[in-house]
Amino acid sequence: MISVQEALEIIKKHQYTATSINVNLDSSLNFTLAQDIFSPISMPPFRQSAMDGYAVNVHSTNKYSLIGEVKAGDAANYILKPGQAVRIFTGAEVPDTANAVIMQEKINHTENSIEVINETPVLNQNIRDKGEQINNGDIAITKNTVLTPSVISFLASLGINKIEVYPKPKVAIVVTGSELIAPGTPYQQGKIYESNSVMLATTLQQENIIDYTIHRIADDYQSTENLLKEVIENNNFVLVSGGISVGDYDFVGKALKNINTEQLFYKIKQKPGKPLFFGKNGNTYIFALPGNPASALTCFYMYALPMLRSFSKHKQAHLVWTKKKLSHNYTVKGIRAQFLKAHYKKEFVEVVDFQSSAMIHGFNNANSLMFLPENSEKIKKNTIIDVILLP
Repeated sequence: MISVQEALEIIKKHQYTATSINVNLDSSLNFTLAQDIFSPISMPPFRQSAMDGYAVNVHSTNKYSLIGEVKAGDAANYILKPGQAVRIFTGAEVPDTANAVIMQEKINHTENSIEVINETPVLNQNIRDKGEQINNGDIAITKNTVLTPSVISFLASLGINKIEVYPKPKVAIVVTGSELIAPGTPYQQGKIYESNSVMLATTLQQENIIDYTIHRIADDYQSTENLLKEVIENNNFVLVSGGISVGDYDFVGKALKNINTEQLFYKIKQKPGKPLFFGKNGNTYIFALPGNPASALTCFYMYALPMLRSFSKHKQAHLVWTKKKLSHNYTVKGIRAQFLKAHYKKEFVEVVDFQSSAMIHGFNNANSLMFLPENSEKIKKNTIIDVILLP
């Protein structure tokens, strides 16, 4: 059995990054960029009108002769002399010989001329310079940037439609237990409704991981070994729920050993979640989580989530640790390190109800985990406590 700190260090040593892949820009949301992207053009690529109005070659009076029109998408081939103007629209190319754009609300016009009213034109007003956002060859987006809608839109505006990203992991969720039945089916004596698969699946969805499969299996050794062998061959990560303890019908540990899985650690001096297994088989990492829902979710957040995030080069692999003041006295039960479901507000944190490892309900009122090191006893109000912020 190892300490929490030792387990976290082992997790850090085994974080890895997948080989990058190319994806279409419209399929890149929430991926992490695997390369610096240099702009292939200047943006804007030409001097651009910021208004509907008139592009003018400024001269000494407010009257201009009108010689043409430039719509958005037109090439601006007009050569304006001082005192000449063209009708122009937002986003259109401003002729090289124009040096100001007057908004249409400031104009009186006839068929062939315009007069500027209540304004003296200022050079370059309402003109977006070429390269105002970015110049050709400049870095547009740096490597390891998460692709948000605004980033994707910016890349599209530069004419880019394919990019190199770090892939999301492929994950198998394996739920064990002959006592489990599916929600929505009639209740049976001695059974319990299975909830860990949907819990783990939705935590993956919360991390924008959608390439996952769910497998359910009864407590049978050969079936367990066969299924684990199959999912290990076809996934980057395997999350097993239950069957990892030492009961007569807990077959996961034996099956993993028999298919040559390397044990990186098994059992942590913590509560909840002591019987956590972390191992590697080929290029696949396996987390065998406790079957109790609150234990499974705690172990997922503390140990599995950093591995999943590191695969895709997430900037913040581990959850954020911070310090808060305990808002009440608390007596610790047991000598193991503890992750207590907690709720923080401003500088204070409190332990919430339903701390049992079987009670997932406690997470409904929690926005954090309060960490208490081994051999903690009575903790007084206003003591500074380590707090881990939940996603």
